[in-house]
Amino acid sequence: MTSPRRRAFVVFLVTAAVGLVSVAGLVHKVLTYPDRAAGTARGLVEVEIPKGAGASRVAELLADAGLIERPAFFRLYAGQRGTAGRFRPGHYRVEAPATPRQLMDLIVKGVADELIAVTIPEGKNMVEVAEILEAAGIASKADLLAQAMDPIFVKSLDLPGRSLEGYLFPDTYRLRPHSPATRVLVAMVRRHRQVFEELRAANPTGANNLKKLGFDDARMVTLASIVEKETGQPEERPRIAQVFINRLSKSTFRPKLLQTDPTIIYGCTVAPVFLGGASPACQKWDGRIRRIQLDDAANPYNTYTHEGLPPGPIANPGRAALAAVMRPDGTNYLYFVAKNDGTHQFSASMAEHEAAVVKYQRSGKPMAKGTD
Repeated sequence: MTSPRRRAFVVFLVTAAVGLVSVAGLVHKVLTYPDRAAGTARGLVEVEIPKGAGASRVAELLADAGLIERPAFFRLYAGQRGTAGRFRPGHYRVEAPATPRQLMDLIVKGVADELIAVTIPEGKNMVEVAEILEAAGIASKADLLAQAMDPIFVKSLDLPGRSLEGYLFPDTYRLRPHSPATRVLVAMVRRHRQVFEELRAANPTGANNLKKLGFDDARMVTLASIVEKETGQPEERPRIAQVFINRLSKSTFRPKLLQTDPTIIYGCTVAPVFLGGASPACQKWDGRIRRIQLDDAANPYNTYTHEGLPPGPIANPGRAALAAVMRPDGTNYLYFVAKNDGTHQFSASMAEHEAAVVKYQRSGKPMAKGTD
């Protein structure tokens, strides 16, 4: 064999040997891949696998979390095991490093439904509801409020108004952590509808009477939210509901001002978030209602300057407040004043009301002439 041919043969042998070594190395990596932890992450790693995610998407998520290298190998491994279409969505907590086999087994098996019990008290507004849900680990406050104040989402649920205020029913819910905000809100609205229809069926006469007075479902919810905020005494709710219904329906009561403080507070604190801004008087809000807020006509929720109900609910009423609106007590009272013991004194005339104000709010000191 001539020298050039010998050199060519040697080059061929060397190249072939290198190729065989490379192939052998690749085969070794493929064969050992499932049981070789190669990710960079260490310690507890959380990763969310969304519904419908295939092998490619899952591999990307695991790689982004530092749990695997070479996402292509993971896709091939999923295909070889026949698990590419069997990944279960969920929020996974992984102790890293973990092998691809361990990760595959975990995601195919899925996480157990980890439900968190969270209680939403009656009378909370939607900002407070979002804060409670975030603190429980259900969903972020920002996501919840973005959806709750999205007019398009509100309309998709066939609800009036610009937000879900009033329809996030106070109850104890068992929810998955890290749930999509829409799923949580839909569950709460669904519960509101269920309870509302139960109460309507149980109180057909009261509901029909309200309908004759021009109360649709939205107005009933708005009134219930005010009743919820006006008293913490269960026995007073039907009477307070009746006071407001009397003010709105009696032709002799003019102007038809509800004059309820919680509406002012809502108009200065929560409503500006979805209305796009606060009135000049509300911009001076310091936590106490002052004359500038009482006289504020630019606050659409101010029931001291605007007749009738406010534009929408000011909180999320519970079963008792909704029932009180559908079953008011039938009295003829038009006024009430706090007695400073958690209850109220009710009056049918302005003279009676002023006497009650002097007794319970002014320690017997007469009202100035012309004071309303």
